[in-house]
Amino acid sequence: MTQPSAQDITRAQDGFLADAGWTKSDGGAWPFIEANHRCNKLLWDEEDQARRKDVPESAIAANKRAIDGYNQKRNDSIERIDECLLAELEGVARRSDARMNSETAGAMIDRLSILALRIFHMRLQTRRTDASREHIETCVAKLDRLEEQRRDLAACLDRLLAECAAGTAYFKVYRQFKMYNDPTLNPYLYGRKQSD
Repeated sequence: MTQPSAQDITRAQDGFLADAGWTKSDGGAWPFIEANHRCNKLLWDEEDQARRKDVPESAIAANKRAIDGYNQKRNDSIERIDECLLAELEGVARRSDARMNSETAGAMIDRLSILALRIFHMRLQTRRTDASREHIETCVAKLDRLEEQRRDLAACLDRLLAECAAGTAYFKVYRQFKMYNDPTLNPYLYGRKQSD
């Protein structure tokens, strides 16, 4: 079985943030793990820009539309990660007492991606030369906490995948059905079409 380890995933996520041209894709879930992380990075940038107060409202509207698009792609990639991981587990005999994990491995990988972004940006805050000593110390403490959270989540992901491989746990692909992006499900989109 070629299930990715949490350590490989976090290294890849950190590598991408250090070098935007970085890639690890070697099949399986990797292209979707990378796509998910790329979307999260683009989302982060758009969310930061959407908080600006010194630009016209049209610029913020453009940020919000970009956020919707990246968020849809992010969720699509989570589903594809889960599909790939479950395909690799297809031949595993599930025990009758196997527990169902409420969070999918793809959702955990997405959370690791967000933690990688938080760690990356918090580390930048600890290196600022224009900030107060108190700010730096506060950010160092936050960075320590974020790194602990990532270690904990990475251990949980590894445990879930190991238990799935042993047939003692499982997860399902959960479809997000993002209704706001679907013109047949969003009443502000299909209602407008009917009145045109």
